[in-house]
Amino acid sequence: MTAHKKREKWSQDVTEHSDALDLEEGVFEKEDPKEIAASLKRSAEASHRRKAEPFRSAMSMLTFYINRAGKNLPAGQKKVLEQAKDELRGLYGREPG
Repeated sequence: MTAHKKREKWSQDVTEHSDALDLEEGVFEKEDPKEIAASLKRSAEASHRRKAEPFRSAMSMLTFYINRAGKNLPAGQKKVLEQAKDELRGLYGREPG
């Protein structure tokens, strides 16, 4: 297995089996930023394993996914995920980015 394949598997494993959050299946493929943010909020608040506050855990997982998907992420879906960040901030009463 190449180093690149190992990295892909590592980041996929983190996304699918995060020790901090149990994510809803397909959450990052949703087309509605509000649905993505709400799902991440539910997952973060339900988790008893996370080390940070729910907002930070949810935002970290979203950012991690965007960064790891990188150039393989279609532009339209990246835009949706970036909008989900603002939706998530709104759900927690934070200022938009």
